[in-house]
Amino acid sequence: MGIQERKIREKEQRRRQIMQAAKLVFSAKGFNRATMEEIAGEAELSPGTLYLYFKNKEELHTSLSIDILKYLTSQIKEYVDEKEMTPEDKLNALRDAFINVYEFDAMVLINLFHLQSGETLKNLSGEVLQQIKQTSSDALGAITSIVQEGIDQGVFIERHPVALADILWATYSGVVLWVDSKRQLNNEKDFVRQTLETAFEIIGAGFKKQ
Repeated sequence: MGIQERKIREKEQRRRQIMQAAKLVFSAKGFNRATMEEIAGEAELSPGTLYLYFKNKEELHTSLSIDILKYLTSQIKEYVDEKEMTPEDKLNALRDAFINVYEFDAMVLINLFHLQSGETLKNLSGEVLQQIKQTSSDALGAITSIVQEGIDQGVFIERHPVALADILWATYSGVVLWVDSKRQLNNEKDFVRQTLETAFEIIGAGFKKQ
């Protein structure tokens, strides 16, 4: 391995080290109360080192969201082109992917949904803003492909596929954020799985062409 390749690998390792520390601090204190100094301490680095990799706390926070969105997209794309699955099967697989990603890292997923509806985007560098736009587009594109296939096969109602994909995404984010807000008052149970299963049952029935 050459010097340049080693430097690139070390830089990526350091970046991952910072992101892992940030995840721990954000999880323990929340975004608003967490500081770059605390994240630097968790990563055992100087605060100045963090700013070599991330413009600000918002950008570091967003990088975690980009990772979870990429993970979700990879889950969806596993069956988008699966020939043995019907559109209904793929819709059910999409539901399962949504649930699996939530259970894999609920905190970062919730942060992603807050990011998409908040003011944080205004504080990002052009590069990171482009990354979140691209990963969001990839995720929506994969969902739209499933819907489009169902329409083309005459299984789903003939509506604009992006509009139907938006309904699926809005349902996902809405359920996660709503149930999370309820958990702030009652942390005894997590009803995201049950609520998403019910929501997809209703949406699936509504998508089907009569």
